[in-house]
Amino acid sequence: MTPPTDGRPTAATPTDGRPTAATRSGATALVGRPCSIAAALQVLGEKWALLAVRELFYGNHRFDRIARNTGAPRDRLTARLRALEAAGVVERRAYSERPPRYEYHLTEAGRDLAPLTQALLAWGDRWLSPEPPVVLHHHPRDSRDPGDSHDPGHPLDAAWTCRTCGVEVRSPDLGLEVRSPGWDHSGPTTAGHDADTAP
Repeated sequence: MTPPTDGRPTAATPTDGRPTAATRSGATALVGRPCSIAAALQVLGEKWALLAVRELFYGNHRFDRIARNTGAPRDRLTARLRALEAAGVVERRAYSERPPRYEYHLTEAGRDLAPLTQALLAWGDRWLSPEPPVVLHHHPRDSRDPGDSHDPGHPLDAAWTCRTCGVEVRSPDLGLEVRSPGWDHSGPTTAGHDADTAP
């Protein structure tokens, strides 16, 4: 049977924003270096997954709009949304009972992807787009008027800052601590995992 692609309910997957056991074990279940980047790409590494997350950040929560704005084939988009739901990145919320229809919303884990989408946008603007097609605006809210929705804001120029010392982070200033047993910076340290000792 063809899976529904219009927001109709499918097999329920409870999500509360926390990583599932399968999600948490992803970093150790992958081939190669144990790494949270690899584990994250298991969930987000397919193009339609990230573009669906982009649309949710833009406020488009219904399947038809996500499909239209991403250009994704409906069956592929359905599969990606189901995978994101299973991973706890999105959740479905009912907006119609008859017929049953659902919207997609980001969970806490999904909202934590904001820096990633902003970094991809900034990189694409710098290296791929002669004229940025989308500009993010920052609307700061201060304690004097936290509900001011008329502030036009200003184009976002974000910086990566260390919360411990408050200093802006630059790539040359970073060091790597490898905590996975049997691995160091260059790769596996045990003979059983050494790719250079091929028969």
